This record gives sequence, C-alpha cells and structure tokens, in this order.
Amino acid sequence: MIVVTGGAGFIGSNIVASLNAAGHDDILVVDDLTDGTKFINIADLQILDYVDKDDFLDRLSDFGPLSAIFHQGACSDTTEWNGRFMLDINYEYSKLLLHYSLAHGVPFLYASSASVYGDGKVFHEDPANERPLNMYAYSKALFDRYVRRLVPGAASQVVGLRYFNVYGPREQHKGKMASVAWHFDRQIGESGTVRLFEGCDGYGNGEQRRDFVYVADVADVNLWLGEHPQVSGIFNLGTGNSQTFNDVAHAVIDFHGHGDIEYIPFPDHLKGRYQSYTQADVSALRATGYEKAFRTVEQGVGEYLAWLHRNDSA
Repeated sequence: MIVVTGGAGFIGSNIVASLNAAGHDDILVVDDLTDGTKFINIADLQILDYVDKDDFLDRLSDFGPLSAIFHQGACSDTTEWNGRFMLDINYEYSKLLLHYSLAHGVPFLYASSASVYGDGKVFHEDPANERPLNMYAYSKALFDRYVRRLVPGAASQVVGLRYFNVYGPREQHKGKMASVAWHFDRQIGESGTVRLFEGCDGYGNGEQRRDFVYVADVADVNLWLGEHPQVSGIFNLGTGNSQTFNDVAHAVIDFHGHGDIEYIPFPDHLKGRYQSYTQADVSALRATGYEKAFRTVEQGVGEYLAWLHRNDSA
C-alpha cells in the first residue's frame, strides 16, 4: 500500500493521479476534509482507502506493510502566525511519521518548500542559504534540519523536495493561496484584465521573477524518486529557470486570445516578506540521474488552462 498524506490537496492529488496513471490504485489517502470542497480533487481517482489525518498516526499498524509514504500534508498558509499550530502540523506530525518510516524501512518522501530561502539570493540546498520570513517557511526549514541529522544513518530512503512555485490542476480549493496562473485566468474571465504588482526591490512592473514549476513535473519527480529508493537527501524541485509574472500573464492572455494588464500598487503588508526572485539550483536533483525536461511557463500554463476549461467544476 502507498500512502499519500495531503492526498486530497493540490500536489498530493496530482501524485495520486500520476500513481493511477502508472498502474497503482493501492493508495491510502490521508487528509482533512473539513473543507469538503476538496473531495473534487480525488473524486475521479482510484484509491484503496481514506483516513483522516488526526486518526492516521494512531491507526498506522492497521494498514499492514507500506511500500512508500509521500508526505504532502501541511498547513501551507504563509500568512498563518500561530506558531504552535504551524509547528504541530508541519513539524511534530512530520517527525512522528518520519520515525515510523525509519523504524519500518518505508521510503519517506516529503514536501519541503523553497520558502526556506526567504529573501536570500542563493537557492542551493545548504543551511547557510536559509532565511525563512514566516512561520510556514520556518516550520519547513526546521524539519529539513531535523532530517539532515538522520539521513546519514538512515537504512531506508528519506527525500525532502523543496517545491518552488507550483501551479496546475487541482488547486482551486486553495483560494487566495492558489497560483497566479489560476488567479489570472479568473481575472480575465471576470474583467478581461490581469492585475500584477508594480515593481519592487529594483524590478520593473510585473518583472519580479519566480521559478514556476508545473505540478505534473513535480509529480513525475516524486514518482521517479520513489522508483529509486537508493536516493536520499534534500533537493530543490523547480525548473532551474526563473520567469517573470509578466510571462505568466501573457501566457494566460494568449490562451484566451484577449486581455489587458493592469499594474497595482505593491501591498504594504508584503514589503520585507516577499520573494521577488527565485530560481532553483537543480544540480543536486540532476546528479541523482533525473533527466526529464521541465515545462516552461508558456507550455505549462497552456496545458493547465486547457485542463481548467475542460473541467467546469474546477
């Protein structure tokens, strides 16, 4: 049995979809469906069972031998400042699941985040480059540091993946935390105008740069690593090439065949807490032997919006 925590969430449900496409349906989805609208992310997928995240750890022995755990469950709200809550969900829960995996020899692949780099300019997997700007980022950095102490002596696979700016299908439930591609698509439909921030940190209007990575590429990396249990470590997962928010806006406009761009004042509450530039150093990931190319913004956004407009419920 394969476990996917956060399996009804954005990246988790895409991993489940990719597992299905690879012929796997012996999947246990772990999540919190208090927000019942997330059910749509797994309604079309084949799974063996579902269990609530609050019951999962106590029931681990009920599920028999596990072949892998893809731990994607987390509180990913970067505006959440309740540190006790954030560390309980993202740190303590992850530690318990990690130790179970190590004790039972189960490959453990978990979601970290590029947010650990904060306002740094070097995106290489080294603690010296970590400058978290919020509790979410700190919770992820803290768990990565904990993992680093255990990996050298681990007898089974442990992999952390620092996701950069992921976008794509099955993210609609995230609301304000959904990708800019999702928001831009909605804005075109509502008003015909895409709204971008004015320039900041020395960047021109809409010229802030991020490493935008398509969620299907993220799922591909997860599955590939799951098939290579000899690989352990913490790796960046981005394309290795940054693109501008203007690039995303133009990709959305090109898909629709119309639209304008409006630049709005940069919000005061984000000043000093905003990553104006990210670009993954993927040399460590490539050194594992992973060779598949990543989609550009133009390729990924076009594919994503085609999916969105085929699925009215999204």
